[in-house]
This record gives sequence, structure tokens and C-alpha cells, in this order.
Amino acid sequence: MTSSSLTGFVLHPASPLHDTGWGHPEHQGRLRVLASAVSRDMIALHERVVQLEPRTATPEEVLRVHSQQHLDGIREAVDRAMEEGQPVFLAGDTPVSEASWDAAMGSAGAVVAAVEAVVEGRVRNAFVAARPPGHHAGPREAHGFCLVNNVAVAARAIQDRGWGSRVLIVDWDVHHGDGTQEVFYSDPDVFYLSLHQADHFPGTGRAEEEGVGEGQGTTMNVPLAAGTSRDAYRERFLAALREARERFRPDFVLVSCGFDLLAGDPLGDQAVEPEDLFEYTRQLMAWAQDACGGKLVMALEGGHDPERGGAGTVAVLRALAGLDLPKTEPEGG
Repeated sequence: MTSSSLTGFVLHPASPLHDTGWGHPEHQGRLRVLASAVSRDMIALHERVVQLEPRTATPEEVLRVHSQQHLDGIREAVDRAMEEGQPVFLAGDTPVSEASWDAAMGSAGAVVAAVEAVVEGRVRNAFVAARPPGHHAGPREAHGFCLVNNVAVAARAIQDRGWGSRVLIVDWDVHHGDGTQEVFYSDPDVFYLSLHQADHFPGTGRAEEEGVGEGQGTTMNVPLAAGTSRDAYRERFLAALREARERFRPDFVLVSCGFDLLAGDPLGDQAVEPEDLFEYTRQLMAWAQDACGGKLVMALEGGHDPERGGAGTVAVLRALAGLDLPKTEPEGG
């Protein structure tokens, strides 16, 4: 097995230590169950998936996306959590603990490290188990459980380090990535495609939101009604990909991979199954292969049913690694 056919898996050690409290939807158990699901599938994955060394993002990398005031606010809240010995709410829905600074900077750095490994040919593609998630974090605001916009930091790193000038970001989290959209809304070189539940938190992502100025036309929102069927979701997803492929040719593909679009998630109302995400990943791999030699990195966003998130991760990893999904026995044996 050559490095060019391997899939990278990255998890920063600080990410599981980000303590939001067990009653919070984005709690520490998410990564534990995800890691367990991947471990159980290692008989199939062990020759195809390799663990990559994460790193912490530099302040310079994060400041290409966020303001200094934003970072200072996170640091101050983390320091207060450390002094008080319990989580502190940075925003109404977004707590931090004493490990949250390291987790946020580590997750952003882990996505950049995965991109670097793909660029250098050490792996073909990669999945980053990022936590806290990032796509709601805007230049000056942390909310929606998100502190630092991991995918946005990676997109700017791709451009700054000469790894590519045109970046595609596909976001299939059940919630619209308002932070990501804000960062790139006027940027003609970053195409942001989001499929999300309509009339849902955070209330952005209408179809008419298409970018401004030079970035007009490089934002594409596909709001989907609550309870959209699997078949209808698939039809809209594939149609959106076809249209986006006609409009944009990327040098690198990043995916905000939320698992809260899966059926049964407590914060969503969609009917998608892990095998659908397997297919969607394969579709994105084909686009990336045609446009940029397969350069693709996926980063975890939401997903608040840990067991479903674990199943979704295995499906996505198997797709990235070129494996089939395991056959399931029909009901009744």
C-alpha cells in the first residue's frame, strides 16, 4: 500500500478534553463513541487508514480568519473557567473549559496538518475528528458551540502557503455554516456550498444569499425542509454538485462534515443514513479527482447522537479509503 493511496485520520489530544458539561448537546462523549466506532472497524481500515500527527494552529494562521479581539475573548473565558473550576459560557449556547483554548487551536491546526499531508503526498485524503466544531464561528463571534472556524483557517492556509488559490468548501451539517459564509462572502476564490435544514438555527443560508462584490455567485445555499426524505435529499445534493461543478474548479476540496443530518439526531429533522454519506463522499472524491488530483480533507462539525455519528464516521472513512460498506444482514437473519 503506497502513501498516495492511504487515508489520514487526525484527532488532536486536547479535543476530547474540551468540557461543555454532559448535559450539553456537544459533549465529550461524541469523540469517545466516534473513536470506538473507528476502532471496531480497524480490521478493514488498518491497511488503508493511518493516523496523522496533529499540531496546534499558530496565532498567525487563525488571525487570517478571526480578529484579535475574538481570540482574546476566548482566552479570557478559558482563563475564567480555569479559575472557577467549571465551564463558562462564552456565548449563550457555547461554553468553554480550561482545555478549550488548546482544543480550539489544536483542531484548527489538525485540519491544516491534514491538508499539508495531502499536499505532500503522504496520504491521498483525510478525515479530522475536530472538536469543538467550527462552522458557526465568524471573524468576531463564537456561537453555535463553535470557537474557531477550523475549515476556514485551513482554506486560508492553503492560499497563504501556495498549496492552491481556489478552495471549495462543501458543508452538509444540518445547520447553516453562517461563520464560514461570512468569512468568504466576498471572496471569488472560495466557493461555499451548504446544504442545511431551512428555518433552523442559526436562521441564515437562504437560497438568495449568493455572495457580494467579487464573491457574487461563489456562495450557494440549498435549504431543505424539515423531514426531507432520503431520496429527495439525494436528488438535491447531486443537483447542487452538478451545478457547482459547472461554476467552479477548485485546487483543493474541504468538507464541513456534520453528522446531525442523520436520521434521529436530536438537533435535526432529516432522514439521511450513513450509507448516503458514503455515496456523497464518493461523489466529492470524484469531483476532487477530476479537478485537483483528489485533494480532499473532511472535518467533523456537528452530530449529537454519538452512536449515529460513529456510524457516519465509519461510512465516510470507508469511502475515503476506497472500501465498500459492510454488508448488512436482512431483518430476520
